[in-house]
This record gives sequence, C-alpha cells and structure tokens, in this order.
Amino acid sequence: MALKLNPPRPPAANASFSKEFLSCRKMQNYILAFKPMGVCKIAPPQVLCAMNMIAGQSDESGKLKLDRVIDKAKQLWDSSPQPVKSFPWSRAFDNFIQFILDIVLAVIKYLSIPVFAISCISEMSYCAHERKLYFTPLPFLLGAAVAGVLRTAALETSPSLKNAEVPWHLIAIAIFFTLIKLPGPYYPYWGRLLIPHFANGALFRTLWFAFMWYRRPRKSSETTVAESMAGSTEQNL
Repeated sequence: MALKLNPPRPPAANASFSKEFLSCRKMQNYILAFKPMGVCKIAPPQVLCAMNMIAGQSDESGKLKLDRVIDKAKQLWDSSPQPVKSFPWSRAFDNFIQFILDIVLAVIKYLSIPVFAISCISEMSYCAHERKLYFTPLPFLLGAAVAGVLRTAALETSPSLKNAEVPWHLIAIAIFFTLIKLPGPYYPYWGRLLIPHFANGALFRTLWFAFMWYRRPRKSSETTVAESMAGSTEQNL
C-alpha cells in the first residue's frame, strides 16, 4: 500500500494575514487625503518630496529676498537726485539721537524728585513701624558724604566735566545709588533698615549737586575752545 504525501497547505487565516501585510507595505508609500464631502483620495509620495524640498529652500528664498531688497535700495539711492545724496544724513541722525536724549533727561529730571520723595517716606514709615527710626540719620549722612567724595573724584579725573553740557558724572552716581536702593525690600532685616537710607543720602546730595550745576553760569562752547587754545599757546611759549 503506497502512501501519497501531499505538502501541507497554509491555512486561510495565514494567507489573508500575508495579503493584508503586503497591502499595508504598499500603502506606506501613499498618503490619504480627506475631502470635506467625505471622499478619500490617495496622493502619491511625490507630494512629500515637494514639501521637503520647499522646507529646505526656505532659508535660501529668504536670503534671495534680502539680497533683492538691498539691490533695490542701492538702485533707489543711485537714482535719487543730487540734493538727496548731499544731505547730511549722519548729522541729522546725530541730532535726532541728541533730541531723544534731551527728552529722556527732561522727563527724568521732573519725575525724579516726586518718586524720590515718595520712596523716602515709604522707607521711613517702615523704620517707624519697626521702631528703628532713630537709626536713619547715620546712614543718610554717610551716603551724602560718599556722594561728595565720588563727585570730587570724577571732577579730578576729568576736569572737562566742569564745562560739559550734561552732568554725566552726576547721572552715573545717581544710577549707581538707585541700583543699590531698588532691591531694598529684599535685603536682610538690618539691610532693609540701613541700606535704603544710605542710598537716600547719596541721592539727595547728588540732586543738590545737579541743582547747583544747572544754576551755575554757563560758558559757551566757543569761549571754552578759545580758552583752551590760549592755554595751549601759553604753554608752548
């Protein structure tokens, strides 16, 4: 009796699984695009390539646009009339910056005194609440003395500040002590009691120096230049 051995056939479940796997592998190269009406459309993978190319060329397109803008500006400047080219644009820009600085200094000058007075009253009220108000005169006088020493040192370092149009040394001193005064509530206990009053004394003395600086008789720039030239000629002789 002869036995015939037939090769085993794969079950139907395995066959269906392999077909689904192959179909999934094929679908990885496609993108499903949904429309508002519910219709599904398959887009080829070329769309992804185009999107990647556009994303990679975004920086280059930005550089090209910037170069075009620069070229257009150069062409506009070359085609502008001669009065526009000969106009002193750098001097006008310097005058504009000086005008803005003058406005800022005027605002600071008129707002500094009210803000300083309110902050001093607030700090003195805190010391009175802690019953340590009798400690305030000593750091106040010490700060005033330090401000005087700094002003004298600045004038000895650069004597040209005496005839300057803006008291930059006083502004620098005021900014320095303002930065010391601002974090007053964050100091330790004795720091909250002493350091703000030390800064208040220095700021009060600086404001007094600024007031006296604006009250002094000013010399014109031409007179100052003439005096400096006369002094140099005397030294040469």
